[in-house]
Amino acid sequence: MKTRKNNIKTYTAEQVFRNKTKEFKRGYDEESARIALAKRIREEREKKKLTQVAVAQKAAMPQSVIARLESGEHAVSVETLTRVATALGKRVQLV
Repeated sequence: MKTRKNNIKTYTAEQVFRNKTKEFKRGYDEESARIALAKRIREEREKKKLTQVAVAQKAAMPQSVIARLESGEHAVSVETLTRVATALGKRVQLV
C-alpha cells in the first residue's frame, strides 16, 4: 500500500485479492469479461460507423437492448449476443 497526497491510498491487485474468496474472484473475472465484451461490441459498431439503432434493426431488436449490452451492466443471453454479432458481421466463438 502506498499513501499519496491527500491521504489517498493505492493498492496493488495482489493486495486487493489476497484475502478474497474463490467466489469473489470468479465473480470479478465474470464481470471483467462482461465489461470487455461490451467494450468490444461498441468498438466494432463504431468501427463500422453504425448507430445503435442500425445494429438493433439488423438484429431485429429494440435499440435499448443494444444500449444495455454496450453498458456492460447487464447479463446477455447467447441468443442476443449471436444476433448482435451477426448484425456486426461477426460470429460468437469460445476460445
